[in-house]
Amino acid sequence: MTPRDVVFPPGRQALYERNRYSPAVRANGFLFVSGQVGSREDGSPEPVLEDQVRRAFENLNAVLGAAGCSFDDVLDVTVFLVDPERIFERVWAIVPEYWGQAPYPTLTGIGVTWLYGFDVEIKVIAKLPD
Repeated sequence: MTPRDVVFPPGRQALYERNRYSPAVRANGFLFVSGQVGSREDGSPEPVLEDQVRRAFENLNAVLGAAGCSFDDVLDVTVFLVDPERIFERVWAIVPEYWGQAPYPTLTGIGVTWLYGFDVEIKVIAKLPD
């Protein structure tokens, strides 16, 4: 098996190693990014939902940037929401700050019961630059 081509954003490698996963893996012209949450540098969640969503996108953008990508390169998004009936509108009010212009990536939204103390997680697949 070929070793995984792992991408680490600056300053967060210890957090990923502690939790035993890779933030992103390059393969066949694509970047597969693990779900990003609104965690501070120490791994704790932002306490305010809106701040948590912004931090999740900032963490996502840091991973994308480490691979030479931006959100414009994202093709597919999966968003996990704890209690989506309660938080969806608040979360979706922030998305345009990061989402960019149409055409938009594909989206799958999934309601879950637990995200390790977080309310939102964002997972993407991006096309790597040529």
